[in-house]
Amino acid sequence: MEKENIAVGLDIGTTKIVAMIGKKNEYGKLEILGVGKSKSLGVARGVVNNITQTIQSIQLAVNEAEANSGYKINDVVVGIAGQHIRSIQHTDYVIRTNPEEVISGRDIQLLIDQVNKLAMLPGEEIIHVLPQEFKIDGQSEIKEPIGMYGGRLEASFHVVVGQAASIRNVGRCIQSSDIELSGLTLEPLASADAVLSQEEKEAGVALIDIGGGTTDLAIFKDGIIRHTAVVPFGGNVITDDIKEGCSIIEKQAELLKTKFGSAWPGENKDNEIVSIPGLRGRDPKEISLKNLSKIIHARVVEIIEQVFTEIKAYGHEDPRKKLIAGIVLTGGGSQLKHIKQLVEYITGMDTRIGYPNEHLAGNSSEEISCPLYATAVGLVMNSIENNSNSAYKIELKEVEKETSQHLVYQPKIEEKIEDVSNEISEEINLETETTENKIKRSFFDRYVEKIKDFLDNAE
Repeated sequence: MEKENIAVGLDIGTTKIVAMIGKKNEYGKLEILGVGKSKSLGVARGVVNNITQTIQSIQLAVNEAEANSGYKINDVVVGIAGQHIRSIQHTDYVIRTNPEEVISGRDIQLLIDQVNKLAMLPGEEIIHVLPQEFKIDGQSEIKEPIGMYGGRLEASFHVVVGQAASIRNVGRCIQSSDIELSGLTLEPLASADAVLSQEEKEAGVALIDIGGGTTDLAIFKDGIIRHTAVVPFGGNVITDDIKEGCSIIEKQAELLKTKFGSAWPGENKDNEIVSIPGLRGRDPKEISLKNLSKIIHARVVEIIEQVFTEIKAYGHEDPRKKLIAGIVLTGGGSQLKHIKQLVEYITGMDTRIGYPNEHLAGNSSEEISCPLYATAVGLVMNSIENNSNSAYKIELKEVEKETSQHLVYQPKIEEKIEDVSNEISEEINLETETTENKIKRSFFDRYVEKIKDFLDNAE
């Protein structure tokens, strides 16, 4: 029987941790087999600040996903975010030894390896090296150089850089949860895979993912990633403002925001009031919805203006860099009432809310199709691209599982053997792959191995 290609994504967010198990159905759509969600403890603004609590939260999410799907998780693709992420533009070239031979994947790999050796600030590491356009002997705007002739191969790169310690902490949490780390992806790139269409990426689009702790931005033009940024504010600062402004506890502030909150103060009438139960024997509190939306409005404007500054830094006012498809909002923060109208008002750009349902199978539940799960869906898609067998069906009964724990892990060895044979066959097919796939795999192999070595040596 042919082994199923089961993919697993793990979204370690500031407010929630989501483990999602999925596979491609016969129509090429993503079928979600199980989802596990837990409250994220130990993560602040996208960065792990308490290893023990993060491990517990990951295990809760993973156990729930396994229970819902009937699959055991081996390894995961994880999203990386946080205020330590920055991106730079870089151009590099190689002079080929034999211009009479056609350009192959090895030449591109050589160029990428060269960029990976760039000197970074102390404590920083390169996460992604994403080629944008190639030049061969001065001829520019080449998207796929494989198979062409030329002596000088040049490319402009979008290089994503992050704090090495933060990335290793994520790796440590996953390893301590008895799961392997099969890949790392920048969270805005994962969200973009889930909610953007190819047409939007071609026309030019800015994806804004408003999470709990961070707001991520990814800008595409001509089908290529052009700019990424992480703003260290998200939905949690709005909740904090409501908590302080109305003198209520965090739980009540979060409920107020999601149930009654609006980003547009003009919507609420002066006499609309919500009564909140007082703490232990105290009188209930009455809160005006107009005041509530004023508090939310002020903070949302601040977040959007910061993101808009990044869009301006990309240079969207240049006619050649114009973002015709405007803005796509996703993430939990995009569910705030009237946020679409506010973003359009501030930026003057067309805006829509991004749902990850374009790539999902038709029978997917409504909950999974909401913007809250965009990053997790994108990470599962990323895992599928790597042809990973990240989970296997649990055949053992619960009693047997408890008495013979080692049996549960037996298929791991078989999968490792299969992975090795896959790698060998991939090596053989190296020449026929597209540039994009090759880059993705080279990044995974190089970076994940580096993290594994570091964690093993740190034992």
